Amino acid sequence: MQHTILLLSDGTYWPGTAYGYKTSENASTPISEVVFNTSMTGYQEILTDPSYNGQMVVMTYPEIGNYGCDPIFTESSSVKATAMIVHHLYQGPLPEGRQSLDAYMKGQHVTLLSDVDTRSLTLHLRNHGSQNGMIFTTGGEITEATREKALSSLRAFPQITERNLIEGVSVGRIVKDPLVDGICPSSPHARFAVMDFGIKSSIIRQFYKRNIAVTLLPATATRKDFLSTSASALFLSNGPGDPARLQDAVAMTKTLIGQVPVFGICLGHQIITWALGGKTIKMKFGHHGANHPVYDHLSGKTFVTSQNHGFMSDPESLPDFASIWLTNANDGSIEGLIDAQRRVASVQFHPEASPGPHDASWIFDRFIEMGAAK
Repeated sequence: MQHTILLLSDGTYWPGTAYGYKTSENASTPISEVVFNTSMTGYQEILTDPSYNGQMVVMTYPEIGNYGCDPIFTESSSVKATAMIVHHLYQGPLPEGRQSLDAYMKGQHVTLLSDVDTRSLTLHLRNHGSQNGMIFTTGGEITEATREKALSSLRAFPQITERNLIEGVSVGRIVKDPLVDGICPSSPHARFAVMDFGIKSSIIRQFYKRNIAVTLLPATATRKDFLSTSASALFLSNGPGDPARLQDAVAMTKTLIGQVPVFGICLGHQIITWALGGKTIKMKFGHHGANHPVYDHLSGKTFVTSQNHGFMSDPESLPDFASIWLTNANDGSIEGLIDAQRRVASVQFHPEASPGPHDASWIFDRFIEMGAAK
């Protein structure tokens, strides 16, 4: 009889039942950081979000999979998360034409671990911080010796701050007008050049909805590459990993600030933080979920946002001219920066949602207004 556990680098472990793509006996899934997500729905969007590259996702909601999987829910071409961990995997009837989450994960060659005490696991990650983990399967009882052997490999694995997670989720060349839902603007009002660090389809969809054309640039793009697009603004996308590792992108962005409008979401916001002269810091367990309140210092309003990040702007490092636009109403962390004079604006959360509320979709309108201003 097979036994499967989620093993964390601090030596703690949680038993579960393996579904999806099952590894062979005495084998483990790839090692990656384990984070928890508080969304009630949107598991397929989460799995296919390139920002989760190099991470296993623990879903805090107790039942996952009850509406199945459908291509309309994907945010990229494939599952990017290393694994998903749930309390109870739904295996009942589904809407016609939809695939079960178990079958979907099998087809994607990604492990799904169910029957896990996700409440205690989430509390552990909240109290002790996100950390590397592996899902370990053995044909017999998991002994102290087998666990220690696995733990040795786990502890030797690089931390997320030491890994390049952009490669494989960014485009390898300049792509003009990528199709989303089979369409792109035919007569756009403007064109944005997007540095692609792992962009979600929903972000491109939001630009297309507003008749803004998009040219994707690789994460290694240069100032010359940007100028070749004849775009009116630079947009820095979401993506995985530590922004401190992307100093070439920071340097390129810095050369364009003050020359053209520059905007960013999530990782893009963090790169802008660096380009403005600030720094970013690793959070204890980050923000991952669809229910985070954000306060707008310009309007005095608070709205609910979707978030997925493990790093944040260091408030002590920011220069005086970098105005704090938005903050998290729970913990006070920076959620947005603005420099109206140089037409720079960025948000840490995900205004495109997917999953999550669409309360913040107006952020795209603000970017476009700033991009059009003279």
